[in-house]
Amino acid sequence: MSARACASTWRTDVVIGRDELAEVFGTLLQSDRVADYGPNGLQVEGRAEVRHLVSGVTASLALIEAAVEAGADAIVVHHGLFWRGQDGRVTGWMKRRLAALLARDINLYAYHLPLDAHPELGNNAQLGRVLGWSADGRFGDKDLGWIGTPGDDAPRAAEALAADIGQRLQRTPVLVPGDGRPVRRVAWCTGGAQGWFEPAIAAGADLFLTGEISEPQAHLARETGVAFVACGHHATERYGAQALAAHVAALHGLRHTHIDIDNPA
Repeated sequence: MSARACASTWRTDVVIGRDELAEVFGTLLQSDRVADYGPNGLQVEGRAEVRHLVSGVTASLALIEAAVEAGADAIVVHHGLFWRGQDGRVTGWMKRRLAALLARDINLYAYHLPLDAHPELGNNAQLGRVLGWSADGRFGDKDLGWIGTPGDDAPRAAEALAADIGQRLQRTPVLVPGDGRPVRRVAWCTGGAQGWFEPAIAAGADLFLTGEISEPQAHLARETGVAFVACGHHATERYGAQALAAHVAALHGLRHTHIDIDNPA
């Protein structure tokens, strides 16, 4: 398993309180307004002061260990440790992750749907930026789905667009091309949003992009003519936590390191 890290500049004399940082994140993302599948905010309490903030996609043991090695005071992720309906026992992988955080007194912050939804720093906004796509509307539950144009006036074939997506995300996507229509309208929602394909079709998309594909979506693409592109859950959500942490670190003079733990899913 590989990890890639990139760091920002910072002032060594600047600190922010653990709870103040949670308030900054929560206010920016308006996390208390979004019903979610797990708790948003500070999930594991660590040291009282934060100088060095690490960002990543998922609070895996590999990310935690890389953050420890980097000297982090806090980690902010999109996928935290706790989810609605999970087994509450602290055994196995959960014990190992918690032990690694607690042993080094590292804070863990997690923001799921609020990070997807943010209009500038969120996963959907950042994925659109990386792809060069322009959104002019929203669709679906909580308006989490984005819809717009693929960056230029000339419509392109789904195959050409998928090739460009793969190059930009450094990940070969799964494409079900639909009926071959020129793609003028694109819709997207990062992560595991394959269930949003029908709302994207209803919103007028010629192509829908998300992270994962399940069995029904291939049939829907063939029968409706709307292309479906799956680029990987992790690959579509690499950008939100990084943008959030970089923004907050720059505002408060903190050190920020983004660590990307490779994930084929």
